[in-house]
Amino acid sequence: MTHATGIAAVALWLGLAMVAPCAGQATTGQSVGTQGALDGVRHRVIVSTDIGGTDPDDFQSMVHLLLYADVLDIEGLVSSPYGPGRATHIHEVIDRYARDYPNLRSHSPRYPTPDALRAITKQGETDVAPRAGIRRTTEGSAWIVARARANDPRPLHVLVWGGLEDLAQALHDAPDILPRLRVHFIGGPNKKWSPDAYQYIATHHPDLWFIENNSTYRGWFSGGDQGADLGNESFVLRHVAGHGALGDYFATMLEGFIKIGDTPTLAWLLKGTPADPTQPSWGGRYLRAWVRPQASFTRLTTATDRLEQFGILDLALPVPAGTPASAMATMVIENQSLVGEVGDGMMRFRFSPKEAKTYSYTIRSAVAELDGLRGQLTSVAAPPDAATRPDRRLRHWWTDDPALDVAEGDLQGARTVNAWRRAWLDDFAVRLRRAKAPLP
Repeated sequence: MTHATGIAAVALWLGLAMVAPCAGQATTGQSVGTQGALDGVRHRVIVSTDIGGTDPDDFQSMVHLLLYADVLDIEGLVSSPYGPGRATHIHEVIDRYARDYPNLRSHSPRYPTPDALRAITKQGETDVAPRAGIRRTTEGSAWIVARARANDPRPLHVLVWGGLEDLAQALHDAPDILPRLRVHFIGGPNKKWSPDAYQYIATHHPDLWFIENNSTYRGWFSGGDQGADLGNESFVLRHVAGHGALGDYFATMLEGFIKIGDTPTLAWLLKGTPADPTQPSWGGRYLRAWVRPQASFTRLTTATDRLEQFGILDLALPVPAGTPASAMATMVIENQSLVGEVGDGMMRFRFSPKEAKTYSYTIRSAVAELDGLRGQLTSVAAPPDAATRPDRRLRHWWTDDPALDVAEGDLQGARTVNAWRRAWLDDFAVRLRRAKAPLP
């Protein structure tokens, strides 16, 4: 590490935003800072991913990550899925990286060996958390603890592409690591799959440094400059397919359409000022979070009951006296079957709506009084001025900018990512050419 880089790393650890001359221009005339990895600041990174699980775009994001592995200190790749994803799916991408490694290494000697990446690949939690938000220590959660406790003055950036279960468990097992973490969570659909782990973190660890990215990430594939070879399909045809084993693997995913919705967590570290999420970056810009939306009901809800989009619904329905704690019930809502838990004479469920619309649900249960009950809930977008009322409790929590001028349609904050589309796609194309051929 150079002296200048060391100073920058310590400044990041202390939470200082070292503003430097701009390094890149968006179409809006904005600039990004120079504290990103592409400007020589090496950031420590653990990725927690549901690759191979409910969201196939993580394969694309993993390809993108490994092409930039020479400018980061990647310290962990944790499989944290809901559903079928496993660490073996991370190894599938590393296997393609191994084929391209000689070419990549010729461009930069700092690319880690395939075996080094395999050694830091860990299996995390494979089940959603119960209502408590934690379940058991896993190889993945233990690895987060170990790396957070490493003797390094730099913060550990935990990029969460899937469930929060392993992060929640790590914080529960070792709360001392909290000040050393910088978490960037792709929420939205991932939050809907792990509402209990999310609620545990927000309730028990409010001082955590946390970006809750519920919709800004969608600017990676929505809007922006998509002319000529910058389209979601045309870019893959021109710059990805035929570019090494990694490029070919990327092109087979999602029918050759760019999604890589988790990649903004990485792009935010590549170009920008990671110590200050309110500043522009390739991965978006974020504002202090307002009180995290939550609604609690002890009755069936109706379409007139409202909850802010991406909020947490706590639904508690009474059960007969003597109902055992083992009594089963599920809340069937769209493609989810949320398991309820009995406590204090109630069957309790948690749900997080990822869209602004009216939801309908049905309760299925062996408890006759619950079985077949139906309800509705209306989810509404955050008001455009919500960020003017930051939550004093969540002092280091940021989220999507709800202002209308940075929304892409109904996707709040998305323009803070797609404004840089040409810059980050041009750079990605350069990286893909490294995989295709060695340095002459």
